[in-house]
Amino acid sequence: MDSLTQIVLGAACGEAILGKKIGNKALLFGAIGGTIPDLDVYFGNLFYDNKIDAMLFHRGIMHSILFAVVASLALGWIIYKLYNTGKRLDTTTQKEWVLLFFWSLITHPILDCFTPYGTQLFAPFSNYRVAFNNIAVVDPAYTLPFLLCMIILMFYNRISAKRKLWLKLGVGISSIYLLITLGNKLYIDSVFRKSLKENNITEVRFSTQPAIFNNVLWYGIAETESTYFISDYSLLDTNNRFENFREIPKQRDLDPSEFNDLKGLAWFSNQYYSVYKTDLNEYHYNDLRYPLLDMDNPNSSVFSLLLYKDNNRLNMKPFKPKFESVGDVMKALWIRIKGI
Repeated sequence: MDSLTQIVLGAACGEAILGKKIGNKALLFGAIGGTIPDLDVYFGNLFYDNKIDAMLFHRGIMHSILFAVVASLALGWIIYKLYNTGKRLDTTTQKEWVLLFFWSLITHPILDCFTPYGTQLFAPFSNYRVAFNNIAVVDPAYTLPFLLCMIILMFYNRISAKRKLWLKLGVGISSIYLLITLGNKLYIDSVFRKSLKENNITEVRFSTQPAIFNNVLWYGIAETESTYFISDYSLLDTNNRFENFREIPKQRDLDPSEFNDLKGLAWFSNQYYSVYKTDLNEYHYNDLRYPLLDMDNPNSSVFSLLLYKDNNRLNMKPFKPKFESVGDVMKALWIRIKGI
């Protein structure tokens, strides 16, 4: 999920492990631990000249169980040695520091697994991307109550019972909301499956996920032997079904057998993608797991890339969607969330 959410979750882990002993400093160290996995965005750009390689590095090894174990042992030992000096000698144990970093590191990729992006939790032993698709990468309903609880507890003494209460409230409210999104996901899948049948669409497979910033509006894509069908549905819609399915061709203006980079992107998109040639040396790549900005334009995915040939490889630059303003997009999103 977004960086703020991971900071809040990491801070909660720090508070749970060492809050009673070191107070707000536990929140700080936990927040640092919760941020570390996403540093792979910067390391990817540092290690790789090719932007596709750099993007595919994100949510890879640094989001794995193995990394959480190894990094927590190393960080726990280092911080223990640095912290337990002078007046702070013997106030904490190395085990507590290891646990603080383990939980702040491991909860980051576990939470990411609930989003549609995909997380290589089992790297380097498997490149399988875990994605439960039940919560958007940014969802204020999950983050803001959690953040508020963490801010409030900071003003209480480290041994105060109320501090512990606010921690439990923050973790409890966010966890209950996450369970609700899982319930929504199961319900939405059943509605989408039923809607496909009603529209005589025989799917090979399908995928559903919530739109950004909420868990009310959902997007669905179904793959058939020859094409894709997409639609959206709000829990506030009058009719209990996905309607107005749009057909999207399986456009493949680039052959994956010619470029391993395209194979990597297809793997990243879970094979839900299209490629359109836009120029002599440029191609528009659409990750169709994500909604279209214009449901009538198959080349308008929210997650789009401009690919170009670069020394017998493909490279990329981010695609800038064409819309009037962010405000217009948010207004349209809000209108659709309210249902039809």
